[in-house]
Amino acid sequence: MRSKWTLSAVAFACALLPLSAFAQAPLTLADVLESSRRHAPQVQEAVARVRSAEGRLLSAEGAFDTVVSAEATSRAAGFYDGQTLGGTVYRPLADWGGQVYGGYRVSTGRFPIYEDKNFTNALGEVKVGALFSLMRDRLIDDRRFARRNATIDIDFAEADRLLTAITIQRRAIAAYNLWVANGLRLTVYRELLDLAKGRQSGLARQVSAGARPRILLTENEQNVLRRQTLVARAEQDLALAANTLSLFWRDDEGRPRRPDPAQLPSDMPMIGPVAADKGVVLASRPDLRQIDMRIAQANNRLALDRNSLRPRLDLKVEASQDIGAQGEGGRSRTPGEVIFGLNFSVPLQQRVARGRIAQSTAEIDAQQRRRQQIEEQITAELDGLAIDVRGTERLRQLAEQELQVAQTMARAEVRRFEAGASDFFLVNAREEAAADASIRKLDAAVRQIVARAELAAASVDLKALGLD
Repeated sequence: MRSKWTLSAVAFACALLPLSAFAQAPLTLADVLESSRRHAPQVQEAVARVRSAEGRLLSAEGAFDTVVSAEATSRAAGFYDGQTLGGTVYRPLADWGGQVYGGYRVSTGRFPIYEDKNFTNALGEVKVGALFSLMRDRLIDDRRFARRNATIDIDFAEADRLLTAITIQRRAIAAYNLWVANGLRLTVYRELLDLAKGRQSGLARQVSAGARPRILLTENEQNVLRRQTLVARAEQDLALAANTLSLFWRDDEGRPRRPDPAQLPSDMPMIGPVAADKGVVLASRPDLRQIDMRIAQANNRLALDRNSLRPRLDLKVEASQDIGAQGEGGRSRTPGEVIFGLNFSVPLQQRVARGRIAQSTAEIDAQQRRRQQIEEQITAELDGLAIDVRGTERLRQLAEQELQVAQTMARAEVRRFEAGASDFFLVNAREEAAADASIRKLDAAVRQIVARAELAAASVDLKALGLD
């Protein structure tokens, strides 16, 4: 029995251990990027705009909905007692700018001669037909224009959503690394403070024994106060950075979460090398895609304007068949009928259409010039960011070398001081120089990460930004 309870306790402890470890796990950059990608309000707003554009497309598709109509007439008084009942189904065509339709009608009673067309056979008349646009409205009309524009609006909203997400992820990377850097900076100042506090008790014994002058004890107290000030400022900076980071690290309901100092990682994260092929970048930049979509919409408008210049030539084809016994209108309605019809019209003055064509053409030219300018800016931006990445990498390497030298000098100076071959002022100077070198290393690492994040955003590196 004891063995059984022991095994149960061990199993229970093992089950709880991963949960505890997870609760104390450091907050990673991947965690922050995943949270901001899913829950940032700006991203959710952009997603809502995509849904709105999809709604506009659905509304534009409504122009091609099937329409059912019905009509009934009855003479309540008078010499004639004719009654009619009929219905028609219309289905717009996605091409050719026309429609197909089918209907049924039936009549009873008598009609005056000028309403002779209302007569049908006993079981009514079935009719089918189609209308085609042969010139104007054959390739585009108001319905297809609205549908194409709505489709482009969806692509535009998707590009805007991606552009917003890239901006948010870039800011999230900067906020996270500032928080980590401030945490590591606080660690450096606390270690520097611990050195001064640890030396205070030793100096007190040496002063009591007459081996050191009392002024050294006072000077070390001054160092302790100065380093406590550095720690206090670093704690304030860490709290402010955590507050900023909470805008990107959110819970499952989208509420900001302020990270705890216990969740700080032990080192600065690093974004991997970013490959920025200019051709690939220009093809994937969402801001350029948005300009292309504006040009597509202007071309769509231009096509509609040119359509207005064309004459209208519509072809109508209709077939009908009366069924059942002969009606009151006579036997002439029994054979089937096939009717062809043409409708032609041409506008004599087309100043409205010509003016719109000139306006659309100018807008296309303006958008193309704007695209050229942005392409050139992107190319220059990529070149500048590549230089920045290489430069910050070199500065980070130099900062690491400087830190190693400063730490070596500080350790050597402490040994000399303990051996009586150095003075207290020089020991403090060496320690603070090493701390300053650590801070410069952190600053260099932050600048390198920021440069790589900027390059990742400019080159639309979705993997580096946590958007793949």
